[in-house]
Amino acid sequence: MSARILVVDDASFIRDMVKKNLRSLLPGVKLFDAADGQRAVALLKKETIDIILSDWEMPGMSGEELLQWVRKQPDHEQTPFVMVTSRGDREFVVKAVQAGVSDYLVKPFTPEELMAKVAKQLKRLGVEASAAASSQGIAAGSIEALTAKPAKAAATAGVAADSVGALTGRAPAAKAAKPKANVRKGMAQVRLAKSQCDCLIRELSLQALNGVIQRKEPLPVLFEAAVLDIMDNDGNAVARVNGYISSLQAAEPRMDTRMVKITIRFVDDDPAKFDQLSRYIARL
Repeated sequence: MSARILVVDDASFIRDMVKKNLRSLLPGVKLFDAADGQRAVALLKKETIDIILSDWEMPGMSGEELLQWVRKQPDHEQTPFVMVTSRGDREFVVKAVQAGVSDYLVKPFTPEELMAKVAKQLKRLGVEASAAASSQGIAAGSIEALTAKPAKAAATAGVAADSVGALTGRAPAAKAAKPKANVRKGMAQVRLAKSQCDCLIRELSLQALNGVIQRKEPLPVLFEAAVLDIMDNDGNAVARVNGYISSLQAAEPRMDTRMVKITIRFVDDDPAKFDQLSRYIARL
């Protein structure tokens, strides 16, 4: 029996990436997608779905609201619902578990992590996954591990202050001064599927971030998905956005340059995030 999987995310880039990975790892899989919770509801009313992979933070009908609707439907009370989110802190995930999610996947993720989550749910349904998929571990963490003991949350507070010294070679000032023209506009922690790095923001708009990162292995890859935690000069959280690596360039005309210019284009379609960014950009 071929698996029937619904992918729900307001970012078309994310939906396309998930579907591409699933097609390559699960031959014969039947895929459906929806840009928001309301469209997902309309599709679930007319299609038989084995697994739902849904973004949690979406405009309009959120992933949590979609889950609440799903769990009230006799046909979908037990349908595996995997939460896909850029937030991996224990308290947030435990709250989602209590709301009824079957498992969770933290953005950005590798194809192997995605397949491990899907294979786990297919096994529960009695549907055989491919040998490659079933051999993968649950690399992105599991519900059981989180609820059994506290997990170490990713630290974002204070990253801006610590990163300034690493990126500029100078110790941060005790109190950040108001940025002048053509200087940094804050910091961003860039989370990739297999690594993370701190980015000094040079330009910021509602469409993209231009910044500078330290050169270290592994370097980000063009078109790789990324999650950004954007912070102001004082280390205060501004917004968390999803994007992809749009360009990479040596920051100096030397082969041994220590710095790399990076552009990350945003893929979210969430008015709340745009509002947060707009207000921050207006203050720069």
